[in-house]
Parts: sequence; structure tokens; C-alpha cells
Amino acid sequence: MKRLVLVTAALSTAACALAQTRITVASVNNPDMVTMQELSREFEAQNPDIRLDWLFLDEGTLRSRLTTDVATGSGAFDLVTVGAYEVPLWAANNWIVSVDALAEQYPEAVSNYDFDDLLPSVKNMLSYEGELYALPFYGESSFTMYNARLFEEAGLTMPEQPTWEQIREFACELHDPANGIYGIVLRGKPGWGDNMAPITTVVNTFGGQWFDAEGRPQIDSPEWREAITFYRDLVNECGAPGVTGISFPEALQLMSTGQAAMWVDATVAAGFLAGTDAGPDLSYALAPVGPVEKGNAWLWSWNLGIPSTSDAQEAAFRFMTWATSKEYINLVAQERGWAAVPPGTRTSTYENPEYTEAAPFAPLVLRSMESADPTDATAEPQIAPGVQFVQIPEFQGIGNDVAQIISEILAGGTSVEAGLARAQQLADDAMSDAGYY
Repeated sequence: MKRLVLVTAALSTAACALAQTRITVASVNNPDMVTMQELSREFEAQNPDIRLDWLFLDEGTLRSRLTTDVATGSGAFDLVTVGAYEVPLWAANNWIVSVDALAEQYPEAVSNYDFDDLLPSVKNMLSYEGELYALPFYGESSFTMYNARLFEEAGLTMPEQPTWEQIREFACELHDPANGIYGIVLRGKPGWGDNMAPITTVVNTFGGQWFDAEGRPQIDSPEWREAITFYRDLVNECGAPGVTGISFPEALQLMSTGQAAMWVDATVAAGFLAGTDAGPDLSYALAPVGPVEKGNAWLWSWNLGIPSTSDAQEAAFRFMTWATSKEYINLVAQERGWAAVPPGTRTSTYENPEYTEAAPFAPLVLRSMESADPTDATAEPQIAPGVQFVQIPEFQGIGNDVAQIISEILAGGTSVEAGLARAQQLADDAMSDAGYY
């Protein structure tokens, strides 16, 4: 009798295991996403019929892998973290599934979701022809983070709206590598969403842009030359060493340990920095401007989307709505504190006094996100929307190629003039081949 019970139990266990739907999630390796993986145990406990498998990749590798996967229809992933740049483009190609259609098909998954609570600026970026195609996991703009203690000791005062020239003066004043302090840390690792994210905002504020209204590249221009020369000199003379290997994680590490006096980057970093050694010393200002006072602060979100090739769309949708819900935000607050919750997605987060008390940077983040205008980020009209990117399919390839050239310039391997002339030529070739002119 005992043997029969054991056999029955084993068969029951096997049946439960066979009944599980496995979801493969491909994600960028940002801290918020890692937290999502760690807390997903709560979702699996509530949904024992679903099992999550995870693949974490750096930003550049993830984009390349996902683009290949969705373009070829290989169906390797059921849920992906996809950027604001890709969502409308992938929707146009039918590579990802309409959230509106999924909500109509599986209404129980969104019964308490509250779509109206999503920040309009972010929701608009994730829509195509009036339909929503992804749900925001976190949203961001960019701003200036600085070590107020170092500023005070040096008798310096950061204005609410600094200029890039002021940032350069502050950085060089505070740069003290002999004592382990770098005046500023900025991204230099090549990638259209890596070094070119902050660099494009510098180009914007110096009066430059990627393309004109007809799509003709504008890279080999006086504005680009001035902006790239400024950035190169700043990071090499008063910045952290090894700039071409610095991406978001490396800059975050330097800022969190008090080794960098300033950092201009994603507003999402503020939540990560809050609980670090340098956290109590940090303050925040708007993203710097140059001669042109727009296009200085980007607008971005990392989102969850379901590839059209997934054969587990219902299960993926259940997890996607859970991970972007108010319930999840409250879970992160309970487990990690309110300062650590995913920012930039929901109005209710910024109306919550517990969050604003724990995250004094929150009003500036919201202000930066609401003032960033992807439709008016450059001195002259541009072919498509975008602050730190241009929302045309060709931009990913062009942006990555130009990013490599800019990296060479930052490393001293080529001159600004020669590098930008080469970048102009490859962009011209790509846009001509694509039929823009």
C-alpha cells in the first residue's frame, strides 16, 4: 500500500511538472531587471503553472540578439525587455503582440492593472497606430548627479540648470586622481544606446543633429565637431580613466563609492545610488545645456513585450502585467525600500508621499521626463522623433557604427575631423541604400 501511495505521488508530481508553462525571458542586465528576477519567486508562488527561465545580457548584446530573433522568427523568447526606440518599429513589422489585443483576449490578467495610471509621456512612446505594444517596467530621463560634499568642500555651487561649460569647469576643479577622485564620469563604451545616448544630447545642445528633415546625415558639421571635441577633452582631461570601457554599471560603481564628483546619465540611477556609501552626499540638477536649450534630457523606458512568435503568450502576459503593476511596485518597496522601486512609469508612484519622502530626487525626475520632447529635440527639424536616438529602422546600424568611431576618437585613435568625415560617409551610404534619397 505504501508503495502504491509513493507511485501515485510521483505520478502526480510528474503531471504537475508537465503542466507547467515555461516562459523564457530575455532581459538587459540592469539592476532593476535583476531585482525583477529575484522577486519573480512571488509570481511563481502565486502561479505554480508557470516557470520562468532567464537570460541576462548587456545592452548592446541584448539588442543584437533580440533583433535577430524577432526578425528571423526563431521564437527563442516569450518575453523580452525592449526599449522605447524599438517598440513602434517592431510593432510596424508585427514582431511584437498588441497589448490592447492581449488585454481583450485575457481580461482577467488586467482586471486591476489601471492603464490610465501609466505616465502619458511613456505610454505614447510605446504606442503604434493608437495601440499599446509594450508595458513600461521603468522610465527615465537624464540629469546631473553630483557629490554635494565635494562641491561644498571646494566652495562650488551647482545651479539647478547647469551648462556644459560649467560642468567642465566643475569637473576640472574637482579632478584629483592622485587622491582617487575623478571630476566626472561619462559613458564611452560604444553603442547607439550606450556612449551615443549622452553624446547625442551634447550634440543636440550644441546645435547639431543626426539627420535633416529629409533624412540626410548631418554628422560632418561644425556643431558635431564642437560637441565631440568638447566631450573628448572633458572625459580625457577631467574624467575617469578607461572611458571607452565605461557604460552605465561602471559609472554607477564609481559614483556610488564617491570616486566620481559628477555623472550625467539616466535618472534611474538615483534610486540605485540612494543606499550606497556616497548616497547621503549626492544631489541632483537638470541635464546640462549648451548654446541650444533643448534636447539635453533624454526620454527612455525599458519595457516588457511579447514576441509574435511566442507560443506561451497567455502565460507571458500574466507575468508582464504582474511585473509592471502597482502590486509589483509595492512589493519592491516592501522588500527593498521605496527609493528602489522602478521609477518613471506610474502617476500614482509620484503621488505617493512614502515614495517622495524616500526619493527626494523624484520631483526632478518627473519634471525632466515631462519636459523632454522627442518631437522637438534638435535646433532644426529632424526626419523622425527621438532625443538620444532617431526613430527610423536604419538608426540602430548607423548609430552603432558611429559609436565605434566616436570611441576611437575618445581613445585618441583618430582625430575628430577624420572620424566624423568617416561617420558621415557611412551614414550617407546607409541612408542612400535604404532609399531615402
